[in-house]
Amino acid sequence: MSSAVHSLKFRVMLSAALMILLILPLVGITLVDAFNQHMQRTARDELGAHLYGVLAVAEVEKGKLVMPAALLENRFNLIQSGLYAIITQDRQPVWQSDSLLGLELPPLPKPDTGSRNFAKLDIKGQPHFVESYGVSFVTDKGKDVPYTVHIIKDMAEINASSAEFGEQMRNWLLVMTVVLMVISGSWLWWTLRPLQRFRQELNDVEQGRSDELSTDYPAELHSVASQLNRLLQTEQNQRKRFRNALSDLAHSLKTPLAVLQSEQNLPVSAQEQIQAISQSISRQLKRAQSAGESAWHLGTELSPVADKLCRTLAKLYPNIEFNQAVTPELRFRGDTADLMEMLGNLLDNACKAASSKVMIYAVKAGDSMSISIEDDGPGVPPEKAGELVQRGKRADSYDSGHGLGLAIVQDLADSYRARLVIDRSPSLGGARFTLKFSGD
Repeated sequence: MSSAVHSLKFRVMLSAALMILLILPLVGITLVDAFNQHMQRTARDELGAHLYGVLAVAEVEKGKLVMPAALLENRFNLIQSGLYAIITQDRQPVWQSDSLLGLELPPLPKPDTGSRNFAKLDIKGQPHFVESYGVSFVTDKGKDVPYTVHIIKDMAEINASSAEFGEQMRNWLLVMTVVLMVISGSWLWWTLRPLQRFRQELNDVEQGRSDELSTDYPAELHSVASQLNRLLQTEQNQRKRFRNALSDLAHSLKTPLAVLQSEQNLPVSAQEQIQAISQSISRQLKRAQSAGESAWHLGTELSPVADKLCRTLAKLYPNIEFNQAVTPELRFRGDTADLMEMLGNLLDNACKAASSKVMIYAVKAGDSMSISIEDDGPGVPPEKAGELVQRGKRADSYDSGHGLGLAIVQDLADSYRARLVIDRSPSLGGARFTLKFSGD
């Protein structure tokens, strides 16, 4: 999960999904609210029209309100039709439409004369709109008689329309979410495809399957790929020149040392010092020639190297049985020469200590890999395991030169930020030397 969270593709896809999942519901809520507001305005306009229709037929004769037996809007004449009209004076009803028969009304608003009031009220638990208007009629004697005209409409039809619109909106938003997810996913896949190809090519370079990156990329990645190619070429050329110079240095130093060693009259102490100088030169040259962490773009198949070393050592140690258990797909992220130097020293040391069997195998876990070499010899005591990787140190069960070989292996392992672990072989009973390479 951690690697997925740090993926640019994951972050972009998550951002797009969150945008869709946040914006579309907000759009839906806004549209539903706008529709409800529109329905309320429509209902208020309708009630206002009915109110003026009722006022048009209302008259006051001899101080009393006179209304026709039936109104033009037929729903006022049908019992409990959902549209009602009532006229009150001092909150007391003086006239009501036939549609109100059998219904009890809660207290109604009383706006001032000339003012209108739009509100909601419940009749038998059902929500209704009510439009109230304060009016004043002038009698024959010139006296003002105040009344309040109320038009009431059941909200069931409006609520049903709102519910239907909300359901349709949810369905359409669901369809739009799926469509936008597919479109955004396809668009992001097409947009990020060069990054995926760039990553694959970079992985091929790391594994040694390719020497450089292609430059067929969008402008943002083209310059990066070109700079990386120049960096790779420059590093390869520098490493080649460096190794050639070190090789020339080794030859120039070894020849005078060989001449000094051939002198018969040299004291033993001088010969020992010359031998120490020769070993030190060999070790430092091996260490300096190691590609180490600069070999991130190199890749070596592990199985062929292990096979080659086992075949070579089988000729030198015919009494040793070699068991090679390295799967073909495993690759060492580093220089072939460094790998052969490390495994060659470890296998040679195992052959010197073994009675009859030597085994090499590798295990890969994620980006990490470990290579183990075991023998059926006497093994290495835990207290002496640390001495074996020190310069010139060796265990009593190993031949001369073993200490230098392991020190070289340790130096090479350090250059790759690897660890050399020495313990007892669980299967053969002798020593086990394990190189543990981290994928970091």
